[in-house]
Amino acid sequence: MRTPITWFIKNPVASNLMMIIFLVGGFISYKSLNQEEFPDMDFGVIQVSVAYLGATPAESESAVCLRIEEALEGTENIDQFTTTAREGGCDSTLTIASGADLNRVLNDIKGKVDAISTFPTETEKPIVRAFSSSGNVMTMALSSDSDDQSLKVVAERIRNDLLDLNEVSSVNVEYIRPFEISIEVSELTLRQYGLTLDQISRAIDRASLDLPGGTIRTESGEILLRTKGQVYSGGEYENIVVKSYPDGTQLRLGEIATVRDGFEEGYLDARHNGVNAVIIDVLRIGDEDIVTSAQQVRAFMASAEFDLPNGMELEVITDSSISTQTRIATVAGNAYTGLILVLVILALFLRFKVAIWVAAGIPIAVFGALMIFPTAGLTISSLTVMGFILVLGIVVDDAIVVGERIHAFEQKGYDKESAAIEGTLEVSVPVIFGVLTTVAAFLPLLLQGGQFGAFSNVIGGVVVFCLIASLVESQLILPGHIAHRKTEGYFLEGTFIVNAWQTFQQKIAGGMEYFAEHGYRRSLRTVLKYRYAAWATATGVVIIVMALLFSGRVIFQFMPSVEGDTVWGTVKMPVGVPGYITEEAIDRVEAAAIELAAELELELLELKELGSAPAATERAVDSILTIVGGTAPRGGPGGGNRNSGSSEIAEVVLYLAPFYERGEMSSAEIRDRWREKVGTIPDALELSFVSDAFSAGEAINYRLEGRNDDNLKIASTQLREELMRYPGVFDISDSFRAGKQEVQIQILERGKTLGLTLNDIATQVRQAFYGAESQRIQRGSDDIRVMVRYPEPERQSLGNLEGLLIRTPAGAEVPFLSIATFSLGSSYSSINRRDGRRVITVRGDVDRTVVKPEEIQREIIGKYRTQWARDLDVELVLGGEAERGSESLEELYTTFPIAMMVIFALLAIPLKSYAQPLIIMSVIPFGAIGAIFGHFIMGADLVFFSLLGIIALSGVVVNASLVLVISINRLRDEGMGMVDAVSEAGMMRFRPIVLTSVTTFIGLVPLMATANPATFFIIPMAISLSFGVLFATMITLFLVPSLYVILHDFTGHTDSAEERKLAYQD
Repeated sequence: MRTPITWFIKNPVASNLMMIIFLVGGFISYKSLNQEEFPDMDFGVIQVSVAYLGATPAESESAVCLRIEEALEGTENIDQFTTTAREGGCDSTLTIASGADLNRVLNDIKGKVDAISTFPTETEKPIVRAFSSSGNVMTMALSSDSDDQSLKVVAERIRNDLLDLNEVSSVNVEYIRPFEISIEVSELTLRQYGLTLDQISRAIDRASLDLPGGTIRTESGEILLRTKGQVYSGGEYENIVVKSYPDGTQLRLGEIATVRDGFEEGYLDARHNGVNAVIIDVLRIGDEDIVTSAQQVRAFMASAEFDLPNGMELEVITDSSISTQTRIATVAGNAYTGLILVLVILALFLRFKVAIWVAAGIPIAVFGALMIFPTAGLTISSLTVMGFILVLGIVVDDAIVVGERIHAFEQKGYDKESAAIEGTLEVSVPVIFGVLTTVAAFLPLLLQGGQFGAFSNVIGGVVVFCLIASLVESQLILPGHIAHRKTEGYFLEGTFIVNAWQTFQQKIAGGMEYFAEHGYRRSLRTVLKYRYAAWATATGVVIIVMALLFSGRVIFQFMPSVEGDTVWGTVKMPVGVPGYITEEAIDRVEAAAIELAAELELELLELKELGSAPAATERAVDSILTIVGGTAPRGGPGGGNRNSGSSEIAEVVLYLAPFYERGEMSSAEIRDRWREKVGTIPDALELSFVSDAFSAGEAINYRLEGRNDDNLKIASTQLREELMRYPGVFDISDSFRAGKQEVQIQILERGKTLGLTLNDIATQVRQAFYGAESQRIQRGSDDIRVMVRYPEPERQSLGNLEGLLIRTPAGAEVPFLSIATFSLGSSYSSINRRDGRRVITVRGDVDRTVVKPEEIQREIIGKYRTQWARDLDVELVLGGEAERGSESLEELYTTFPIAMMVIFALLAIPLKSYAQPLIIMSVIPFGAIGAIFGHFIMGADLVFFSLLGIIALSGVVVNASLVLVISINRLRDEGMGMVDAVSEAGMMRFRPIVLTSVTTFIGLVPLMATANPATFFIIPMAISLSFGVLFATMITLFLVPSLYVILHDFTGHTDSAEERKLAYQD
């Protein structure tokens, strides 16, 4: 290393040019990077959907789901396989193995599904797709007192205009039923004209079509032939000829049918602040920049081209670009504060210009890392900024060691250039290997898979890139700058301010040196004398903490829920309930929300008067969205819903002002107050209120898997009753729902004698009540079904079924009850299956201040898992947050030992020893102990990200010990006695060890002190790192020297016992 270091020190132009390359290159990269709140997640999930319209869940299971399961059985690289049989089709979800090629698995599954030839003829073509990440950019509500058709037409026009924008490629129109052309013919009319629904359907299909006719090859060229007769509107369908008579007269569809060109029958509806509305959702796809996309949408809304009909209003409900910029600005503010604090600490203990150049390593390392972002596929997001904060105090560690050593050589009388060369060379090996051990410690974050891997991979990548850039800066850029800094003739030299600062700084630095030489050195000699007592004490501390951990007294939570700015209130009624009952229930929830919003407005005024909320905040609740027949996805409204809604479900969503703007009102408290106002709703199967911005899954989630439905019901009932006994557990529900009443039809023998089959009867009943799908037409962006069916009054009772006339193959008409019978039963609302077995999921929420989910899980599993497996053949499996936690922890259990082995190897190489690395690594458990105590001090929960911080801490805490042990070895090689070498090295390294620890801690203080939802998951990592480093520093200064001497008590000393005894007395 001597040649490149010496060359850069002697050639300041090269040092400056390298610094400029880092700064300019990083700045150019920064300007070209996209901004996003969170990075895209690779879900590794493939969904197979098969529509079987009109089918019950049981029919969907037997006719579709089971055949998909059989076809995909044994497919490679599939971790989980779940299917849901629902009314009108089957959905299968496959989770692929980590590291598998998604496209290859997708093609394999698609090929196997397409090869299934036994689906019923009424099923539609299977849709096989991989889940892709599409971030919400903006959600808007188009509201008006006009009808749904007018709203949808205008919304579609806005959608098309938005898609013309450069940075917008996906826009969904949500919460309005799809268009449908319904052709309704009464039974009396059919009999009068001797027609059937099937004949009318086929007549429409023959008359309305576009058909290519090939080409005519003439001498002058080819001419295309084309038959053009497809009709697209209800009025055009009325003119279709259904039947022609010998006398030349024609029977047109409009003469015998009512043609309705409107919406599908259903319940889906939306209201925004009580006004009829349709939701327009703008999504970000791929590399689109969320801020640019939002700016373009807002610019369009403000342009002259944007014009709404009178009485219509387009209002922005959510704008993710604002929250993204706010979050990044908040986190960046913490970074700037941390940088200033680090600079202050360095300036107090090092000469001012040395401190400036040491601190300059932080922006140089950051910009150096930004240069790599485009190549690594990273963007500017909350996570990358948090990664920079996390590494803020770490990247300066190597610069502190180098700068302090150069400063020490200058104090010995070396000229600036020689001091820079010798000081850098002396610590180059421990600095290089120290950075490498830190990089190794972040390997588990880089190798983490699953949903949380998307978070930890980004943070780990940022840290590693910064560390590499800081290593280059500390070895090749920093020494040259320190060597060529001005110490004479500089600006303000000799002034009162400069002289006063130098006097003050010298007192601080001198005081630290005096303490190191007299206080610490004397204490260290005493500890070395009683080193076995120190070792025993440290071992005792480790044993006590491990006992606390394994006894369950230290509660570990995987990922507590984090409050957001949105509160959802959801009602689920029994399946098949009349729509007006659900409307009454959701009206009650909506009324409570409006009442609560009015109360919050009054509280906001009080907060404004007290100065606790900004005066510019207009209201605490920005808007209220009510959805009937569906729910809003938790990422925000949207998701491309194209169904007509369900009668049993509805939801109200409160969109709150941002946390600080609403005076730091807790969304969890707002949620609880809303729940209290609503109370209980009669007959509601589920009434839940959620305010989490981010969660790893339901806090309470248990899957009951088995093959016997009755046993599954018994287990789910017992489990729900058991959960109700726990205080703090609420919103308990399960996935088992009794479905709609079901009429099961069987053919009679006399029907068979007339030539009828069960298929004939089923087809005619389906056409009468569900309808015969005659055509599908594309009108604009809408895929519209053309349905032929009975009028609605003839489809409203069992009497209509009993009075139905069935056509025999001979053309005769016979009453339904003369050739068939039926029985009443009930179906399931849906049937969930997992790996070939039926599943019931029991879920709930929990108040973590009362009881922790982990405590409940331990008791439930201990009480029921073995019992149910033995008595009911039901397997109890943890789901939700617990399942995610176990998967993530399993990965850590695999990657953490690898990281430790790499760290051991990186320590053993420069030390040329197998035993000394173990001494250095002994500080790792004490760093973890410090991290745990730090969580107690800060009143924070020990969570998954705390563990990631402890793992990352492993590489940071060994650096100081590595520098210390290498210094001891060097002094002993120079002939110094054991005790003198250890105490001298400790004194020499006291200042850099303390400075590196303090700067790491101080750099993270602003982050830990800011209770902001924007930084929820990085704070546990920051607590682990900061407090772990502080505690491990104490161990480094006393226990590592003691263990070093103990090691040589066993391997042998180079000096005599008498010499060591005398050394203790000095």
